[in-house]
Amino acid sequence: MRIATWNINSLRLRMPMLSKVVKALSPDIMCLQEIKVEDDLFPLHDIQGLGFEHVLFRGMKSYNGVAILSRVPLIEMRKHLWCGKDDCRHLGAELPDGTEIHNFYVPAGGDIPDPEQNDKFAHKLAFVEEMAEWFREKEPANRILLGDLNIAPLETDVWSHKQLLKIVSHTAVEINALSKVMASKNWVDAVREIFPPEENLYSWWSYRNRTWPGSDRGRRLDHIWVTPALVEKIKDAKIFREARGWKRPSDHAPVMVDLDIS
Repeated sequence: MRIATWNINSLRLRMPMLSKVVKALSPDIMCLQEIKVEDDLFPLHDIQGLGFEHVLFRGMKSYNGVAILSRVPLIEMRKHLWCGKDDCRHLGAELPDGTEIHNFYVPAGGDIPDPEQNDKFAHKLAFVEEMAEWFREKEPANRILLGDLNIAPLETDVWSHKQLLKIVSHTAVEINALSKVMASKNWVDAVREIFPPEENLYSWWSYRNRTWPGSDRGRRLDHIWVTPALVEKIKDAKIFREARGWKRPSDHAPVMVDLDIS
């Protein structure tokens, strides 16, 4: 099964690009973040026309929103209000073999890495801390956690560890918070099972970077994790960088993993 995640940064704006991604990668499951569309305007017919018969989505106008597009049946899981907000940042589903898949769009956190000065950063830290606690309380199960986590934890997940240490997405406090999520279920970074931690790897390049891809000043903000029982089922992974170079792209590239599950 090929599972992909992509912060599409407006689904309706980038439907033609989504079609190209689906054609290039042929995912069985495609998880999207920042769909930026209310549920009653979700382009369900067009999505099903791409071959995804089973579609779950939670959206809102202009901001946030997540969706799971699938060629296999899904059972939607109960909605959780993260940090007490109904802001469409998580969607969970159960696959036919019982594996759970959790699609997240973690708050970006603004520009100032200080929770006392920046409410957005405080929200981000609270959200990630709640993720750790929520998964810690769950019974054992095969699970996949993916999406735009808005944190680049490794030195090789950013173009310059030294220059980004005090930049939101790569600060020590964020990395520490994310490590607690990873410890909550002994999650394994599926992409890094294929690409070693020593290798530079990015999935996001700022729109401000006018010289992309020449300078390659990226960060790996998009992740796919699995619980330990699924590690041996990881067969391949890829970051589809090409999509970042298309006309009017998302600033994120799709990330995919092949798992030997039905």
